[in-house]
Amino acid sequence: MKGFVVAATGSGSGKTTITMALLAWLNSRGIKVAPFKVGPDFIDPGHHTKIAGRVSVNLDSWMLTRAYNRYLFDTGSKGADIALAEGVMGLFDGYDGVSETGSTAQMAKWLGLPVVLILDAKGMARSAAAMVKGFESFDPDLELAGVIFSRTGSKVHYEYLKTAVEQHCTTRVLGHMPRNDEIVMPERHLGLVTADEREISPKVLDTLVSMVDENLDMDRFIKDLKPVSPEPVSDQAPPPLPASVAGSGDGPLIALARDEAFCFYYQDNIDQLKAQGARIVEFSPLRQDHLPRGIDGIYFGGGYPEVHAGILSRKKELLAEIKNLSLAGLPIYGECGGFMFLCRQVMDGDMVFPMAGCFDFSIQMSKRLRALGYREIVLQEDTLIGRKGDVIRGHEFHYSAIQDTKTPVCTKNVYQVRSRSGQELALKGYQTAQTLGSYMHVHFGSNPGCARRFVASCRAYRDTIGN
Repeated sequence: MKGFVVAATGSGSGKTTITMALLAWLNSRGIKVAPFKVGPDFIDPGHHTKIAGRVSVNLDSWMLTRAYNRYLFDTGSKGADIALAEGVMGLFDGYDGVSETGSTAQMAKWLGLPVVLILDAKGMARSAAAMVKGFESFDPDLELAGVIFSRTGSKVHYEYLKTAVEQHCTTRVLGHMPRNDEIVMPERHLGLVTADEREISPKVLDTLVSMVDENLDMDRFIKDLKPVSPEPVSDQAPPPLPASVAGSGDGPLIALARDEAFCFYYQDNIDQLKAQGARIVEFSPLRQDHLPRGIDGIYFGGGYPEVHAGILSRKKELLAEIKNLSLAGLPIYGECGGFMFLCRQVMDGDMVFPMAGCFDFSIQMSKRLRALGYREIVLQEDTLIGRKGDVIRGHEFHYSAIQDTKTPVCTKNVYQVRSRSGQELALKGYQTAQTLGSYMHVHFGSNPGCARRFVASCRAYRDTIGN
């Protein structure tokens, strides 16, 4: 198998569009491609998955160890001809201005993959050579295998750029992607519109494939790529479970909310639940009036419940079922949008939308970003996703906030939260009965006890109900 990373000089350079174009082009050639995304993004992997026909996996050097990232890469690319990883921000951008920690460059070196650099060429000519020269000399341990110019104005513009780089740099020029209004992706407050809400049309995919065919020399680039070098298995990577546990068919049944309102999940979280013996049944709160029958737990991921609040608030029977099962001790886990859905109501301007009411909180939408960044939690109590004292990592990103100043009776804050730099934060994790909710998106790969504890709680509930 071969592989490479698509990186950029900075955010907004066309990295995601070109990644999707390359995935579509590889797929059109019958090349089996395994997509990946560096960083805690949920939206880009959704588009990757729809285009490649294969689940895109998140890689992250802060939430996860080097060995765990390698495990995700190896398992996620099994059986593929090409692995393509889309980077985050600019190639060398990480957590600070001093180290490479958290950067696309670090991940490329961890995985031993060459980098294709995307450079936004709008309003630029010979200066492009200075930028490429700087990027190729900044880190001698990184292999910069090619450069693609985005948003070029014409063939003549591209030739200026190409000539300048070929005269002053050693990096291969792979081509360019001209400006094209037909392939501009719609956006909203959290970024691009999700693949669950709006699939990329066949016409746009055909346009992307044609643009690669006409403007990029990818055939020769892929032919010249060296196979990905394997790494020894590390004891930090999760060992495979015995066949008697994984996929045994009699594990607890966990309902996973999946539709346009709830679509933000790390694929590894779901895979880990399955590896611990859970059976997963997906359902749509937007389209179904009742929960699946015979479930032993529920997982509400993030997404856009506020966008669909009108429909969700009218699901009276479903909302009542969720609250009654919460009161009865069913294990229920909600994060970010899922947490909002489990609260009493969501307010957007003058509109008030009743929700499940497991947590007696009122959520107010805002036009400004309320929180963004990596988070580390230390559990203050035993919870659905770990024992007291466990350390778990994740990410926070939302445009809403809890309006209530007091924690309701029978609800505990069970998270002590720190930022990536170690600063204590006001973010909380709330638990009532066996319902746990927070604005934080947790990555189960940061602590092997997360999935194990969640599945064990669901199994214990089933055994109790069965008795």
